[in-house]
Amino acid sequence: MIMRILGEGQYEVTDEHLNRLNELDTVLQSAADAGDEAAFTTALSALLDAVRSLGTPLPDEQITPSDLVLPDADTSLAQVRALLSDEGLIPG
Repeated sequence: MIMRILGEGQYEVTDEHLNRLNELDTVLQSAADAGDEAAFTTALSALLDAVRSLGTPLPDEQITPSDLVLPDADTSLAQVRALLSDEGLIPG
């Protein structure tokens, strides 16, 4: 799966890591639902860090459609709430 972090770049993440990313996404969803800014910031940072560490960065010159677009670390709770579905940011 190709994941883009806005303003940063794309990462190829293998299926074996999707369960871990979904766990982090669930924490993010819970923090957003509760309106807990501190927990939200921590959860978003953890999710993005996991994508960076578990994924393989794609070269900037490689143009590949993204399967999933994630907000950057500076995205507000209100903005992420608008992006969340019933499945969070990462479907599955």
